[in-house]
Amino acid sequence: MRHDHHGRTHRLELDDQTLREWDCTVLASDPEDGLVLDRSAFYPGGGGQPPDHGVLLWGGVQTRIVGVRPRDDLWLLPDPDDPLPPVGTQVRGAVDDARRSLLMRTHSGLHVLCGVMFRDFGVPVTGGNMEPGQARLDFDLAEVPPGFKDTLTEALNTEVAADRAIQVRVLPRDDAYALGPIIKTATDLLPPELEVVRLVDVVGLDLQADGGTHVASTRQIGRVQVTKVENKGRGFRRVRIALPD
Repeated sequence: MRHDHHGRTHRLELDDQTLREWDCTVLASDPEDGLVLDRSAFYPGGGGQPPDHGVLLWGGVQTRIVGVRPRDDLWLLPDPDDPLPPVGTQVRGAVDDARRSLLMRTHSGLHVLCGVMFRDFGVPVTGGNMEPGQARLDFDLAEVPPGFKDTLTEALNTEVAADRAIQVRVLPRDDAYALGPIIKTATDLLPPELEVVRLVDVVGLDLQADGGTHVASTRQIGRVQVTKVENKGRGFRRVRIALPD
């Protein structure tokens, strides 16, 4: 499968992370499974990033999209109270911009956190999760230095202010691994059959395999606040961040 396709759907968000509206055609329409489009910019979720929400506009009505179910095809989940466009219908898709943009900032903020922790402490990520504007990463960190929360907040915002470019590229698997440690998790979760790897590069700070959506530079993340550092057991530290308004 091509890296920019999921089943029959061309994934537009992998080509252009700023795209919010597009025209497309319904390829499948089912009350139980949902909808399949020939082209879609709805991020389906993965790597801790939740799926996009949005709408499809057609025939003077709208169908709200409230989730995505990745199978062999990329099935969009409509609001159960909304009508389904039949197969062959030409529709206008639109991603919820506020939600997606905040998720992009949050996801990029997590990569800055990962890069700072890997650079300063050499520790891998053992888990994580994100919602719009708040997120967490778990690290295999044995000891927490005094003043860690405030020092880490300062380090993160120094990298945000540095306005580092965030670049995306796709390479053959062997070429990607040859660049260095592109897996920052304790376990390599890339499927062995994956022939090409999508890399997200916070230039000069963090390079790793990633399939999510991101802003174009660290400055676009905005201020990052470390809200809590939790001890979840020996060598298990949970760092929570938020992006204040």
